Amino acid sequence: MTTTKDVTMPAGATPPASPRIKPPKSNRRLRIGERTAPYLLILPALVAILVLLGWPTMQLIGISLRKLDLRELVSGEMVWVGFQNFSEILSDSEFWEITVRTLVFTAAVVITTLLLALFMALLMRHLNPVVRVVLQVALILAWATPVLATTTVFQWIFDQQYGILNKTLAKLGFESFIGHSWFATGPSTLTVIGLLVVWQAVPFVAFTLYAGLLGVPKEQYEAAGIDGANAWQAFWAVSWPAIRPILTMVTFLSVLWDFKLFAQVWAIRQGGPDGTSTTLPVYMYLKGLAGNHFGLAATAALLMMLVLILLTARYVQLLVRSKEADLS
Repeated sequence: MTTTKDVTMPAGATPPASPRIKPPKSNRRLRIGERTAPYLLILPALVAILVLLGWPTMQLIGISLRKLDLRELVSGEMVWVGFQNFSEILSDSEFWEITVRTLVFTAAVVITTLLLALFMALLMRHLNPVVRVVLQVALILAWATPVLATTTVFQWIFDQQYGILNKTLAKLGFESFIGHSWFATGPSTLTVIGLLVVWQAVPFVAFTLYAGLLGVPKEQYEAAGIDGANAWQAFWAVSWPAIRPILTMVTFLSVLWDFKLFAQVWAIRQGGPDGTSTTLPVYMYLKGLAGNHFGLAATAALLMMLVLILLTARYVQLLVRSKEADLS
């Protein structure tokens, strides 16, 4: 048997502190490894981003501070002009007109895309399987068609003499559309381009929102129906909280894609007629690359990049706020 010995401590005396046991070195190394492991895992991605994006951005900034026309490019002469390129572009009234036009065009296309895609997603949610598959195949085909092929089809549809749209409207009794030119003005040209962009943008957004709707349990809709909610109230109470983060993401992506749109605008009318459908990417091409003023082109590209950075910062801010709201 073991015996215990009671030790009497005098009143007011502090008991001796228990000896401090130091953690083994292996445990400390394990903790350090756990802390540094995430940073080591993302290190290759950070290096790739710095190489693929950081270095070209530095080159872009350097070119924007130089006069780099065809003469300087051939001779290899370095002519530094500081912020003269920025002053020239920012003092150009055409630049501000095109900037406003690009922002309005982007907003119109993005809003139209989101509304139609949301409608398509809700429609796929409630259709029977056969009709839903047919609709999904049609959306995939519209999405998979190459940009230039779709642009050619739209040019044929809206052709002044042989377009199927004018012929159809004429047969329906709208004889004023016989020989009507849809590309006579800048707004009508941008409208056709906007329809073309929406046609190819809706499928991706619709499928993304539809995936978010599939994550909502049917029991929540049944509970909303038991509580007396109609279809509109069930959408706001059940569907909207589920797809709101996804809608924020696709809105941000759509703004980025549509703001820097070039191929469709250039293929339709090269920014015409008389430059009234020119957007910022086309302006950058005409001012810089086509005119051999590469310093001005770099400046315009840098200004566009600053706008996209501001949009990205706003998206990150909304994302952080939504995460904080979920945690609270």
